[in-house]
Amino acid sequence: MFKIFWQAIRQLSGDDAYERYLRHHAQHHAGDGEPLNKKAFFKKWQDEKWQGVKRCC
Repeated sequence: MFKIFWQAIRQLSGDDAYERYLRHHAQHHAGDGEPLNKKAFFKKWQDEKWQGVKRCC
């Protein structure tokens, strides 16, 4: 029970984003080369998250 709860918390917080990225890359992009390392992944993730205008006005 605790494991399921912990997995849900990690998913909601984005803490498991790199693990999900690795699974996705292995399933859908296996022939496209190596996946990003953890540091490069989080840099790209943050850059995409904060790029552009993020307000209504």
